[in-house]
Amino acid sequence: MHRFTIQPYAWTPHTPHSARATLNTTEAMSTDRFDCHYCKDSLLGKKYILKEDTQYCTKCYENLFANCCESCSLPIGCNNKDLSYKDRHWHENCFKCGKCSRSLAEKAFAVKDDLLLCNECYSNEYSAKCTNCKKTILPGSRKMEHKGNSWHETCFLCQRCQQPIGTKSFIPKDNSYFCVPCFEKQFAYQCCSCKKAITTGGVTYNEKPWHRECFTCIGCKKQLAGQRFTSRENYPYCLECFSNLYAKKCVGCTKPITSLAGAKYVSFEERQWHSECFTCMQCSVSLVGRGFLTQRDDILCTDCGREK
Repeated sequence: MHRFTIQPYAWTPHTPHSARATLNTTEAMSTDRFDCHYCKDSLLGKKYILKEDTQYCTKCYENLFANCCESCSLPIGCNNKDLSYKDRHWHENCFKCGKCSRSLAEKAFAVKDDLLLCNECYSNEYSAKCTNCKKTILPGSRKMEHKGNSWHETCFLCQRCQQPIGTKSFIPKDNSYFCVPCFEKQFAYQCCSCKKAITTGGVTYNEKPWHRECFTCIGCKKQLAGQRFTSRENYPYCLECFSNLYAKKCVGCTKPITSLAGAKYVSFEERQWHSECFTCMQCSVSLVGRGFLTQRDDILCTDCGREK
């Protein structure tokens, strides 16, 4: 099963910074000198710019401090807006979408490989298309992704109930997607013991499906998955329960005799012995593969039988 974590589509709107040089003008005449700090020309009656408490004429200020426009490479003068983004600067008229050339001043925009794009161009060029409705998944909206495909959050639906799956677990099947309850109702096998859906694992016995934890010995209820077992009348038994309930008992030790556990036994006149229990009643010598005599219910070796 798979689970989604919904995340906002990776896009951040930007609003460019706007800066305007503050121009000052000395209107009053004065006998004191008031010169440009750099070229020493008098600033009396002229426009000037203060930078860190130091005055400059507009020409010197632009030559020394003005930023160059990213688009036209010309200085951004004092009388122009300086629009900036991440240490890059533009004239207001140069701050445009790299695709459609529409102005981006005071508008949201996106950046792709250092290229400024308006919202519409970015969406058409780079945004994913919804696998369901085939429409663009707009920047800033939430989307679902699975194995290279993308959906609007409201378009990622369960094939059976047609409800949005959202962040719930889902199961893919034949290029379709199902919420877990619908998948279980439509495709999953039902355990013949508890009647609930088998979603993972499971065992098959007599061509019927079982949960591993439900496939147990009919006698002691021990789980039989991965264990040796036998059956009687189509009911599964562990070897121990089957032996205790149905195996014949050894005349010698009275314990069950079962070939399922690999035990060898001897049968004589509807009586059975474990091979190791088939011994002379008198001297206890093994009678396996040897001649023997009977005296009522006793089994004797030939030597002990003649002495009797």
